[in-house]
Amino acid sequence: MAHKFVIEQNKAGEYVAKFKYNSEVMFWTEGYSSKAGARNAIESILKNGPAAPVEEP
Repeated sequence: MAHKFVIEQNKAGEYVAKFKYNSEVMFWTEGYSSKAGARNAIESILKNGPAAPVEEP
């Protein structure tokens, strides 16, 4: 699969959810104190993202 979510720890020890496409990081979330927080962020993106409007200047 060319795209996926990955949960990693940053230098501060927080868990960050990253969205990768062909091994390139496309975007990432804020840091969370637990893996569950990062998983919840991914679930929110999957649930709310498809219907989110696109804003352009």
